[in-house]
Amino acid sequence: MQRLATRIKQFRQGSPLSFRLLAYILLFSSIFTLVASAIQVYSDYRKDVSAIDDRLSVIRTSYASSLSRSLWALDQNLLQTQMEGILSLPDIVYLRLRIYPDSEIVLGKRPAREQTTKTRTYELSHSGPGGAKLGQLEVTASLERVYQDLRRKIGVILTTQFFKVFFISVLIVWIFRQLVTRHLSTMSNYAREFSVSSLDRPLVLDRPDTQRHRKDELGQVTEAFNQMRVRLNADFARQSRDEAEIRKLSKAVEQSPSSVMICDRQWHIEFVNQKFTQLTGFRAEEVLGNQPGAMLENSPNNREGQQLWQTIRLQVQRVGVWQGEINSMRRNGEHFWEQVVVTPIKGPDGKVENYLVVGEDISIRKRYEQQLLRQANYDILTGLPNRMLALDRLKLALAQARREASMVGVMFLDLDNFKHINDTMGHDAGDSLLMEAARRVSGCLRGTSTVARLGGDEFLVVLPGLKSPDATEPVADRILLAFSKPFMLDGQEVFVTTSIGIAIYPTDSDNSGTLLQHADAAMYEAKHKGKSSWERFAPEMKEVSHERLQMESRMRRALELNEFELWYQPIIETATGAVTGAEALLRWNSPTMGMVMPDRFIPLAEETGLIIPIGKWVLDQACEASMRWLEATGRTLTIAVNVSPRQFRDPEFVQATMNTISRTGIDATRVELEITERLILDNSIETAAILRELDEAGVRLSVDDFGTGFSALSYLKSYPFDTLKIDKSFIGDVLTEKDDAALVRAILTMAHSLELKVVAEGVENEAQIRFLQDHQCDFSQGYYFGRPMPEESFLGWLKEHLRDFPPQQ
Repeated sequence: MQRLATRIKQFRQGSPLSFRLLAYILLFSSIFTLVASAIQVYSDYRKDVSAIDDRLSVIRTSYASSLSRSLWALDQNLLQTQMEGILSLPDIVYLRLRIYPDSEIVLGKRPAREQTTKTRTYELSHSGPGGAKLGQLEVTASLERVYQDLRRKIGVILTTQFFKVFFISVLIVWIFRQLVTRHLSTMSNYAREFSVSSLDRPLVLDRPDTQRHRKDELGQVTEAFNQMRVRLNADFARQSRDEAEIRKLSKAVEQSPSSVMICDRQWHIEFVNQKFTQLTGFRAEEVLGNQPGAMLENSPNNREGQQLWQTIRLQVQRVGVWQGEINSMRRNGEHFWEQVVVTPIKGPDGKVENYLVVGEDISIRKRYEQQLLRQANYDILTGLPNRMLALDRLKLALAQARREASMVGVMFLDLDNFKHINDTMGHDAGDSLLMEAARRVSGCLRGTSTVARLGGDEFLVVLPGLKSPDATEPVADRILLAFSKPFMLDGQEVFVTTSIGIAIYPTDSDNSGTLLQHADAAMYEAKHKGKSSWERFAPEMKEVSHERLQMESRMRRALELNEFELWYQPIIETATGAVTGAEALLRWNSPTMGMVMPDRFIPLAEETGLIIPIGKWVLDQACEASMRWLEATGRTLTIAVNVSPRQFRDPEFVQATMNTISRTGIDATRVELEITERLILDNSIETAAILRELDEAGVRLSVDDFGTGFSALSYLKSYPFDTLKIDKSFIGDVLTEKDDAALVRAILTMAHSLELKVVAEGVENEAQIRFLQDHQCDFSQGYYFGRPMPEESFLGWLKEHLRDFPPQQ
């Protein structure tokens, strides 16, 4: 009960309206229930009493005549039976039959409380003539059962009505709370918390926002609240907008990443922000009241600064805005570049009230612009003008020469064997060589001349204001003399020369592009004649240059058109004369140029990079041919293929080689890759790794044309070579020149001591064979055994040779 009282108290405090509603519902429901129940109980009571009255009337009508006859007949047993039958009727508790004159029969017991009984008395008379009175019957019925039912009904009705009223009242109150009072509480809390700071929060009731809800009383009150909020918000916004805008603009100006300065109409400074102080170093109190130009008083360019600000003021007054770049000065005297925009601030009447000066430090951007400008016009490695700037200067020189009727010399320089240096000593050494070459060329020129790097190892020299074409020759001689001295690369002396091509304006051409082409053609002519020289352009050189371009273009299509062929030259075991393998030699059977030998197109292929796909094709075809020979003859032959240093720089070279061996099914030990001596000198990690990887796969490695290069014998033991090939220039004179014979014997002795096999190239007669046999040369190759021949001819030669040298059992 205490807990219930507590809950009622909480409910009353939390929702007084709901509590009052519940009290009223309980009060009026109870009154109505009591009245209705009383009427219902009284009605039921009257029905029960009427039933008893009806039952007493039935006794009169049904039993009075039979009792009269029994009494007339003085049949006491029958009377007894009839009275017992009446006593057995519901609610009949007492019977008294008075028999005139003085007898009576009594059945049952009269109740002590007469208030709970109903008694009827009936006269019994004979129905015959005379109608004599025989007696009197008194019947008493008890109302106790009726009163018990009445009390029970009252209890049940009151109990059920109480619970019904209670639960219905609670349900009604809950519904009322859900639909009304909780929303009224929300409105009350909203109104209690309503303030200027909460104008942006609308009143929202916790119920679906439907059209039906919007039209009811709660929805109308909510709408009224929100309309009031909107009106108040609008009024407040209008009142505070100006203040907020001022605060926002003040913060924006004060915290702006740009320097902001506000001047009055006489250009006296009224305001500067924090960025201005950070940018210039001047505090606000140091500049307020001064004019912008006054900050340059201590600058050497004070006069120019004052004139600049005077110009700015005039332009702003005339045009309405000025923007540009100013070389300003900080408080410590340091100069910096500033992007400045000056605009007037006008009042409502359109008149100028102040001037706004916005500045931004662009010193870093200026440095980047200068750096980008230099990168766009100068070579990063050498610091020389690049191709674009060189062409601009050439065009300027040509324009000046046209005005002055003078000449312009154009020199095209290309370093000789630069690719060899780059391949063997690495790119760092190549870069050092280019920088030193640029320094030496620049040192040979006068001030008005231009030297530029066009790319790679190509340089351009522009000589303006020449009086005659011969004036270029002393310059070219000085450059060649400068290159005659050794270059120090990684502590090693290296001799690198240059080839120079010269073209003259207007003798050779009046067009800059054509002059460059002619100088390029003259440079290739100088290379063709032995390098380390210069050549003046001649008309016939155009043919050579054109032929070179045509050859490059045709060579690019030769692979697609199947114009390349492989010829094969046998390699013979010197002691027995038996064939052990063949060397694959590339030929180009061009429909327009005929049969082109390798020395004409291989250098160009290496220069353009076409040697990589061509070399892959050569290896594929050679391995496939070797497998066909095995199938046709049953003999296992080694196939030797030349590999260019350019191919070694291809990161896919090893994988491509192994893919070819795997695809063709050839034994890797039957594939021999011939490598030039200059690749041996490239003592780089990459070269050593590639050679080691090929050796581990079983591929044989051979040094081609041994003895013609630097012959760095110490490198032979550093790499996993299997074979040395002595150049044919030594074999040709081995019988006539003692030095060549001694060199060949030394190579054989050295190679065998290193457990290397030796192949002698260029064997043309039997005397040379005997010399090689006497000194245990392992293998021989040359015209004496067979010239290079197409595959079909080689297969015929091979079958004929094998008949003379059948396989040993």
